Amino acid sequence: MHHIPGHHHISMLTKNAPLNHEFYHKKLGLRRVKKTVNQDNPSMYHLFYGDLTGSAGTELSFFEMPAAGRTVRGTNAITQIGLLVPSSDSLKYWKQRFEQYEVTHGDMTEYAGREALPFDDPEGLRLILINHDGAEVPAGWAAWEDSTVEQEHRILGMGPVEMTVRNLGKMAATLTEVLGYTEVSRSEHEAIYQSIEGQALGEIVVKQQDGPSERPGRGSVHHLAIRVNNEEELAYWNEAVIERGFQSTGIIDRFYFKSLYFREANGILFEIATDGPGFTADSSVEELGKRLDLPPFLEGKRAEIEAKLTPLDS
Repeated sequence: MHHIPGHHHISMLTKNAPLNHEFYHKKLGLRRVKKTVNQDNPSMYHLFYGDLTGSAGTELSFFEMPAAGRTVRGTNAITQIGLLVPSSDSLKYWKQRFEQYEVTHGDMTEYAGREALPFDDPEGLRLILINHDGAEVPAGWAAWEDSTVEQEHRILGMGPVEMTVRNLGKMAATLTEVLGYTEVSRSEHEAIYQSIEGQALGEIVVKQQDGPSERPGRGSVHHLAIRVNNEEELAYWNEAVIERGFQSTGIIDRFYFKSLYFREANGILFEIATDGPGFTADSSVEELGKRLDLPPFLEGKRAEIEAKLTPLDS
């Protein structure tokens, strides 16, 4: 029986790639592991941040759209991203760091049963730090030693991802009956699902909310990608998605991984992506994120692509 071993990455929209890099790389202390372009529209950056190698489950990715307007909040959207930190002391460290860097943040709170600290990025993307309380992380996750954040408080990887939908029942059916998640709590307007029992690594928090759908813009979430080990498993999930009646894109080769996309009944876009080959497919570990990397089918257009992109590094 195949199962989903957690999140793979999550992709957002940014209006300003240099500002985005400044925040996630320098203030949050994440490594920029890949500077590439949107393969479907190579005129825009696609930036990935994560651990030492951008391991599956640590990746935050951003498409740069300079013309993006503001996000109009609503339902049927991915509305918050959880990031795991090692301890309660780490949350206190981050609260002080946010105050130092004038990052918009809230007070210490509890989220999905765990101690937490909410904050926003410069474009209004809603994130929340979660106390992982010393729990183990996947063996493949490796710390980036050049982070600007003190070692004992660095962001580990992705935690609970929040989705707000009009129809909680339909989302619940997709997660449990199609993708094999387990429902671990349920109230009238909220439920929590886990792909790994007892762990926040692959957790999805679903909230029910009526009203108009969110209108995406800068600081909005485009899609959540969930993990599979290899292409054989991806083919299995492709058939499962189609059998359920969803429209799948079929398997697409993204060079750094292979994946498929589908929308569930509320319109939330899911990607299912393989762990490999990973971001070292065209770069050494030491050189990750330093140059513009292009998949082979775009390499012949490098000069044209680079001419349209704003330099990120002074």
